[in-house]
Amino acid sequence: MSKKIVSIADFGAEPFAGLQTEKIQNAVDSCFRDGGGEVRVPEGVFLTGGIRLRSNVTLHLMKNAVLRGSRNPEDYFGYLADKVEPLPPEMITDSPWGRVEFDQSPDYRFMRVPGSRWNNALIRAVNAENVAIIGEEGATLDGADCYDEQGEEHYRGPHCINMHHCRNIVLEGYAVKNSANWAHALFNCENIAARNLSAHAGHDGIHLTGCSNVKITDCEFYTGDDCVAGFANLNVLVGNCVLNSACSALRFGGTNVLIEKCRMYGPCRHLFRGSLTVEEKKNGAEPALAGHRNNMLSAFTYYADYSVPIEYPPGNIVIADCRIENADRLLHFNYSGNEPWQQNRPLQSIRFERVTATGIAMPLVAYGDEKNPVAVEFRDARLSFRDGCEQVSLMHVCNYGRITLDRVAVANRRGTPLIKTWSDGKIEIENLECDDPADPAVARAAEEFQCKAI
Repeated sequence: MSKKIVSIADFGAEPFAGLQTEKIQNAVDSCFRDGGGEVRVPEGVFLTGGIRLRSNVTLHLMKNAVLRGSRNPEDYFGYLADKVEPLPPEMITDSPWGRVEFDQSPDYRFMRVPGSRWNNALIRAVNAENVAIIGEEGATLDGADCYDEQGEEHYRGPHCINMHHCRNIVLEGYAVKNSANWAHALFNCENIAARNLSAHAGHDGIHLTGCSNVKITDCEFYTGDDCVAGFANLNVLVGNCVLNSACSALRFGGTNVLIEKCRMYGPCRHLFRGSLTVEEKKNGAEPALAGHRNNMLSAFTYYADYSVPIEYPPGNIVIADCRIENADRLLHFNYSGNEPWQQNRPLQSIRFERVTATGIAMPLVAYGDEKNPVAVEFRDARLSFRDGCEQVSLMHVCNYGRITLDRVAVANRRGTPLIKTWSDGKIEIENLECDDPADPAVARAAEEFQCKAI
């Protein structure tokens, strides 16, 4: 049986003609009710509020097609056009982000999230399967930096894409710009393929929580927030991506995570929106970089808060064949207690191999859990410090089971211990190259451990 193909124009949608939300939604619902299909968005700029993507439906943005989000946050709540009575209990689930109502019935158009406007998005999907958003050249999802005084941090508006409890997801070929919150927010989803995407300005490029079997490949994220973020994830590949962040290239937690053949670099092309004034946030237009923060804080920051349970021991994280430029830190894992969003299950192991990093400005931090000490490895690595930061240690470590440096060269650094420790543990160093061999490789810190939260 052939797949149904419709255009939003078939349902009356017009570019540059006011809100087209209902007409776009009618096209999606028509495909859904007929067993699935493809909804095409033609060339042009279509203004919309929140749209719900349904099972077995592909949203296909044609060449130079743009879905531009409304600047009014109230346009993202959706509606129930066919039925208004309360949903039965089996169609309701509680989540850390609010009370999510969902269904597979064709009579219900939108999920509702009472008490939580945080889940609002340009495109949402809940309890759906076999969904796709694909784009051709010039295809764009434009979040318009929608300002929401009642939103997160009293300014963040809707995400561009928000998905809960979905599976078999394809995201491909389009650009996201000026997302008012995360460009992609996925929760408890599985079998995700994100490829050939780009994100510009806004907040996190892609944020995954409780997701499994994820492949993020050939993407470019130029984000004022983290590029790839989330935690409690299982079996994740981030490959051949460009990560340009004003926070962390990766702020991530998971089990069996491979980051390979990526370029991570700072400073970011875009500023961190949290540094804007209230008036600048309301205005929506990105001001000049001058006077605003856009440095990359860390290449990899560990993430594990208590908003969801973490089923598998976090670890087996490998960063391989990557190039890192001008990240203030290489690694930020701080289980000492002053960063609650790192305090759920601790990281057990992380390995850097065949990595080149230039422009380091601060020691990497690996402060593990006393009962579950962390293992950190560097193998075949070329590392160099930023001018003016020559007397900085490479590592500050505590509660570690093993630190390994094998075939590592460290340049533009002298006059201080390579590794400062605040506890005992096994340290293995072989084939080390450094500017001054007289500098101690390892020294016990005399001062109290301190690490500024990021």
